[in-house]
Amino acid sequence: MTVEIICVGTELLLGNIVNTNAAYLAEKCAGLGLSCFFQTVVGDNEDRLTQVLTCAMDRSDIVILSGGLGPTEDDLTKEVAAKVCGKELFLDENTHERIVEYFVARDITPTVNNWKQALIPEGAIVLDNENGTAPGVIIEAEKAKVILLPGPPNELIPLFEDKVAPYLEKLTPGVIRSQTIKICGIGESQAETMMLDLIDSQTNPTIATYAKTGEVHIRVTAAAEDEKAAGKLLKPVVKELKARFGQNVYTTEEGVTLEKAVADLLLGSDLTITFAESCTGGMLSARLVGVSGVSDCYKAGFVTYSNKAKRKFLGVKKHTLDKHGAVSEQTAEEMAKGAALAAKADVAVAITGIAGPDGGTKVKPVGLVYIACYVKGKVTVEKYQFKGNRSKVRESAVSSALGLTRRCILEYFSKVTFDKK
Repeated sequence: MTVEIICVGTELLLGNIVNTNAAYLAEKCAGLGLSCFFQTVVGDNEDRLTQVLTCAMDRSDIVILSGGLGPTEDDLTKEVAAKVCGKELFLDENTHERIVEYFVARDITPTVNNWKQALIPEGAIVLDNENGTAPGVIIEAEKAKVILLPGPPNELIPLFEDKVAPYLEKLTPGVIRSQTIKICGIGESQAETMMLDLIDSQTNPTIATYAKTGEVHIRVTAAAEDEKAAGKLLKPVVKELKARFGQNVYTTEEGVTLEKAVADLLLGSDLTITFAESCTGGMLSARLVGVSGVSDCYKAGFVTYSNKAKRKFLGVKKHTLDKHGAVSEQTAEEMAKGAALAAKADVAVAITGIAGPDGGTKVKPVGLVYIACYVKGKVTVEKYQFKGNRSKVRESAVSSALGLTRRCILEYFSKVTFDKK
């Protein structure tokens, strides 16, 4: 079955809001086995929205629209959808009551236009919105099924997952199941080369790679008559990919991030960690602290942007800075050692580099970053040359630091195990 996504809102066309809904809906629909060939962004204009929706219904089985369900005059999605589908709008008593309760609970007096949200196309399926006043709507028209969702992601996402996804699953024959293998330390082109034979011979399951900052995600998708059969198709392919990428695979679970994988490794190994950051200015700490429970392993973070701070808080030698500079292998190593000593941590990671756009030279260009990882006395320093703007360089450095941390910890325990033998 085919699905088409239409995101409504002039603010999207003007770039005032980043259109995250399209990416989310496309990914979820793909996971449900729906083919998405078209996506459209249209402003709050009745004629243009009518044209876009009419075209979508002519060529797709399912059309999902997000946005334009609010109470104001420029919120036209429901009205246009009803007109295109040949439906009248009627007051839905349940939705009306939910809107009343919403405002009473917040001690707010609703305005007349709020009741517009209780008008529903005749015969439509109403999807109660637990996070706002605009309900979702499913119109089962002759040409296509039209699904209307509110624009705010904190309303759209739970509504889709709780109500729309189960509805769509019933429309597709059999089941479509995916499993994601997440790897770090290998770029997308290298990853593709390592499994090109599998990609070239793929039928069912299919294999697709997705490049992330500092990572590559490989999604394996199988179509079958039921869950058990899909699992049997996925298992050998996932097993082969894990064998090929080895320790570069940090998880096969969709909900596990690289920082969570590192946190789980630290917690499971009873190791503590600290960070010393220069060009990333605390971004590495922020990534790890975003993981629940990390307080049991994360001891402290040092943002030492200036040379003076590197010397004062981390004990980096003046001679090292004078001879090699702040952005150097030697400085990164001393930062890591100093941070481990200051925080009394088992593991310490240091980042120093030139994020740009200024500050680069021929010898040390913008994007040059050194990352050092200290684990129980041993220090590993890696040199990186990242591309992109200041933000991209810093994000790449953080992801690479997490990957290096994971690798160094695994190498440490591998050596300890070997030595015991």
